[in-house]
Amino acid sequence: MLCIKSPLLNPYFNIAAEEYLLRSFTEDVFYVYRNSPSVIVGKHQNAIAEINFMYAQKNGIDVVRRISGGGAVYHDLGNVNFCFIRNGELGALVDFKGFTKPIVEMLSSLGIEAKFEGNNSLTVNGLKVSGNAEHVFKQRVMHHGTLLFSTELSVLANMLYVSEDRYSSERAVKSVRSSTANISDFLTNGFSVEHFADYLFNFIVERSNIATEYSFNQHDNSQIQTLINEKYSKWEWNFGYSPTYSLNRIITLDNQSLEVNLIVEKGVIVIATVKATLKSFDTKELENCLIGLPHSAGSVEESLKKANFNQPLIDQLKKELF
Repeated sequence: MLCIKSPLLNPYFNIAAEEYLLRSFTEDVFYVYRNSPSVIVGKHQNAIAEINFMYAQKNGIDVVRRISGGGAVYHDLGNVNFCFIRNGELGALVDFKGFTKPIVEMLSSLGIEAKFEGNNSLTVNGLKVSGNAEHVFKQRVMHHGTLLFSTELSVLANMLYVSEDRYSSERAVKSVRSSTANISDFLTNGFSVEHFADYLFNFIVERSNIATEYSFNQHDNSQIQTLINEKYSKWEWNFGYSPTYSLNRIITLDNQSLEVNLIVEKGVIVIATVKATLKSFDTKELENCLIGLPHSAGSVEESLKKANFNQPLIDQLKKELF
């Protein structure tokens, strides 16, 4: 088994590296990494419905879609992420409890009693400290998970706890919200997050009889960068891959009230219907400004400015449509 510590704190790099290791290597792999502040959404989620989009933009929090299913998770430098990739037989690859067993044992060695609960979580005293997801590729499976060590839980809450009725979609996977805790809260030994990441890595290496430490070479880095350039840094993947969804908003400004209905397919606004309380408002012009745009704040703002809509209305639309 190849055991790898990520050289970077870049979420685009690390999520791309997981796919690269899954698809391009034949060996079993254990990969440990941390990311700068970011939200990692599941493959089949409506990204914009699972996050506080404007909070992410304001605070420079990256949004990256992964290839595994499940719900959205928040990463920051206080969060340690692990990834197991193994070969196996079709039909016997998915094993959430089996993959998390060594993580439970690692925590136990630190005096922390963790339990596997639900479909994909590790909890301590009933509080979630780890979320997990899997993806099967041919006869290989990738299992990855988070370990909240000293994460800014207030930021996590601001990023992930959004209104459930803001968007409607029949196909999008919804995140399951849980009460969370940091592993550091249950430790008395003064571990830093860096020490904890090393402890996890060494624990897995030492319990494996066939572990080989590995570092990415120039070819690996080049292939990962290609994945970033062509996929993981693209709006079309991170937001445009979302299933079809709709939204309905009532926007009030001074004595004017607008009802805006949008249908978004592959991240693009395909239908826009606007109703106004004042007949003097040109609803068709606003509809035409929205149809065909990517459902992104930047695109909408640029289009409305070109059409000379006033700034207060633009600001209100940005606030309500995202």
